[in-house]
Amino acid sequence: MRIFLDANVLFSAAYDPRSSHYIILLTGHEAGWVFITCDWAWLEAERNLFLKKPAALHNLRILSRWVETIPAVTEGTCPIHLPNKDKPIFLSAVHANATHLLTGDYKDFGPHMNKPHKTQGIWIQSTADFLNSL
Repeated sequence: MRIFLDANVLFSAAYDPRSSHYIILLTGHEAGWVFITCDWAWLEAERNLFLKKPAALHNLRILSRWVETIPAVTEGTCPIHLPNKDKPIFLSAVHANATHLLTGDYKDFGPHMNKPHKTQGIWIQSTADFLNSL
């Protein structure tokens, strides 16, 4: 599996190492799953941790060993309707050949969740949906 992580998943995993977000990373790392994000999402997670729980930045640095960070894809046509702020997330997931895009952004990604036939084969899921699908 190639799992692309949105900023809110990275934030939550670093914020609380007992969370399902962290458990997915730990389990997946041990199972050999590939985790990917883009610099756009990584910096957003880092910025929000700095503002809300600076001590958790250490946890984010630990997670960096398990998550490959690629440059965000900001050019190109997005095949699904998303706000401009989320297009680089989806386009980067496509570029990374992700099988899954995990996000907690139900507002913007919700209409596209669990519809890989409409999202270029990518399963856009919450961490709960992802865990339930295993």
